[in-house]
Amino acid sequence: MTMAKQLQELLSLRTAPVAVTFRATAPANIPRAPVAAPSGCSYWKRAAEGHTFYTEAQDHYNCPIGAHTHGVDLPPAQAKELETLVGVMLQLAYLRPEEVAGIPRRQAPFGVAIYEPLADANGEPDVVLVRGNAKQIMLLAEAANAAGVGGSSGVMGRPTCAAIPEVLRTKGSVASLGCIGNRVYTGLADDELYFALPGKKVAVVTEKLATIVHANQELELYHRARMT
Repeated sequence: MTMAKQLQELLSLRTAPVAVTFRATAPANIPRAPVAAPSGCSYWKRAAEGHTFYTEAQDHYNCPIGAHTHGVDLPPAQAKELETLVGVMLQLAYLRPEEVAGIPRRQAPFGVAIYEPLADANGEPDVVLVRGNAKQIMLLAEAANAAGVGGSSGVMGRPTCAAIPEVLRTKGSVASLGCIGNRVYTGLADDELYFALPGKKVAVVTEKLATIVHANQELELYHRARMT
């Protein structure tokens, strides 16, 4: 059983985990995204549906916030749009001024980003995104802690895409509650959230997950027996 299949079956995931990899140049054997999506997280949805592709910087211009978190340098028109969007969020009291500077941003120059199902990943991805309900993410978070890559940033909220640079920065896992934009563009259900893992740690987390799932099954029996 492959690692991706084991991860998906242990958690009974409805959506395939997605691998995200940043590279300086486009790979020769992978196609570019056919159209520029309305948001960066739209590419997650496409990859989870079974597609492998890469994006260039201009493929992220439609999503100023996502471009910012991914380290894409925006041209003047899109930079102005980002400024306007942040202004609207501040006006709506959705963001506080002091939060803006703290939004995680990928620091390395943006070349291309490769999105693919984890099961099809060729090589070690930078970040793996897992989408699931609260219990599924609970189990995965426990496995990450057991593997020594538990999150140190707490549960993140808006913007969802900030989980990617946060994983790259901390080298640990991140749970994200998502944001309204992500829920619109990806169809994330009301009871779903994300867990992001460093790609190099997915194997050990999956190994620990098997133990964690079994332990939870046994402990559930114990706790239910105490209620009778």
